[in-house]
Amino acid sequence: MEMTGAEILIEGLRREGVEHIFGYAGATICAAVDVLRQHPEIGYTLVRTEQNAGHMASGYARISGKTGVCLVTSGPGATNLITGVATAYMDSIPMVAITGQVPSNLLGRDIFQEVDITGAVSPFTKHNYLVKDAADLPRVIKEAFYIASTGRPGPVLIDIPSDIQEQRVADVAFPDNVNIRGYKPSVRGNDLQIRRVADTIARAKQPLICAGGGVWLAGARDELAALAERLQIPVVKTMMGLSVLPTDHPLNMGMIGAHGNRCANKALAKSDLLIMVGTRAADRAIIEPKEIQRRMATIHIDVDPAEIGKNMEAAVPLVGDVKAILNQLLALDIQAPDAAQWRQFLKSFRQAELTRVFPRREGSVFPGTLLRQLGRKLNDDAVVCVDVGQNQLFTCKYLPQKHGRLLTSGGLGTMGYSLPAAVGVKVADPAQQTIVVCGDGSFQMAMNELSAVVCGGMDIKIVLFRNHTLGLVHQIQSSAPYHGPFGVALDGSPDFETIARAYGVKSITLSDEDKAEAALDEFLGCPGCCILICEVDPAVSTND
Repeated sequence: MEMTGAEILIEGLRREGVEHIFGYAGATICAAVDVLRQHPEIGYTLVRTEQNAGHMASGYARISGKTGVCLVTSGPGATNLITGVATAYMDSIPMVAITGQVPSNLLGRDIFQEVDITGAVSPFTKHNYLVKDAADLPRVIKEAFYIASTGRPGPVLIDIPSDIQEQRVADVAFPDNVNIRGYKPSVRGNDLQIRRVADTIARAKQPLICAGGGVWLAGARDELAALAERLQIPVVKTMMGLSVLPTDHPLNMGMIGAHGNRCANKALAKSDLLIMVGTRAADRAIIEPKEIQRRMATIHIDVDPAEIGKNMEAAVPLVGDVKAILNQLLALDIQAPDAAQWRQFLKSFRQAELTRVFPRREGSVFPGTLLRQLGRKLNDDAVVCVDVGQNQLFTCKYLPQKHGRLLTSGGLGTMGYSLPAAVGVKVADPAQQTIVVCGDGSFQMAMNELSAVVCGGMDIKIVLFRNHTLGLVHQIQSSAPYHGPFGVALDGSPDFETIARAYGVKSITLSDEDKAEAALDEFLGCPGCCILICEVDPAVSTND
């Protein structure tokens, strides 16, 4: 059957099981969009800024377990998408980004809205394609989805010139399988290394599991919990690994890192064996990796061999799919380490942390107080999308986790992530209770996506901490060697209550902690989207 390049593209997406696309059309992608309109079985969300197409695809992928798809035009459309692609790359999110391009015979001539997008994104994509023959599209699409979703997941970009979308191809054949020379991701862990891991664990007195985002990516939450519980090993998490265990789980010691929980960092400081599972051990989580290596043995389990040894050498490296490896370990009769004293030592630190009394300031709300109250009221499986800044750190430290998910931009630290990610969550699972936590700085980077929320009739609840400053930068600048806050006051910010009304969204303003319980009940009980605007003192620090 004869098909155009655009028809091949959409049919290829359909064959890959794509159910939704997040995008922003333009001249060089119109041919593909015109075919898409003939396929109502594939949903479409119009974003208001192309970057947010990437964030929506990310939120969708993280909840659905499928590869997220975004589609934009060439030039500024493609360059605006770059941050969304880079954010997905840093957090290992499976994504296929499709960009329109100027006609192939005009490439390299700097014509209107031409940009070398494949060259621009090559440092932070798993792979990318510039399609120069529509006959290649069936193979390219198949490979792109395979690469994006296997091994360590990540974004793949497909750039398609407008004339290639219109090119007609006779006798189109779609491949059933993928065979890419040199790309064979490991799945099962080496049996000898598995045995070494088991023996090393059995000898430890103060072992510690550090769970990262790779646990979620592998769908290995249950296996991680099963191993920790069988061997009674305490668990700390990186930011991307949060919520793999409920906050009240007796083995959960919290989040490590410069902005982490005291108990988690105490556990890291005193452990004699660190078992890193699906984490890159980056600087935000492990501040002094050389000191860790000097003091204790380490086991590093990760699907990406490039991550092992990048930031910290492992005494026992183990490459493979985290879920498969944890199941291999669970199949062994591993002797549980004698760590009763170790667990008792950490218990008091954790209890003190979970019951601490937060400071109060007249006329404002302390974020930790509000988040603790919020977490207790959420559904057991609620998804919380948190932005970047002080709001992120307060949420990661103090929001009680149950059996839901916490989504954030951990690797790149992209402000404006939370609201579009929540849109992706709702598209993936419309019935899912979905909460956004953001600051007044990060909210202003993506508040235009309230349009997508309203158009989609989405029940998304937004907690907005308003402190009239870029809080985390303000906090950093307030200490040596800096000389005080500069360039961080959010003067000229709009009245968010008015903004909410303009979009037809209800808002509630809270400045008195004594009224927080009632405000939260009204907020969560409100039908449809609602914004809870919490007044926060600009002097508040994540160290308070």
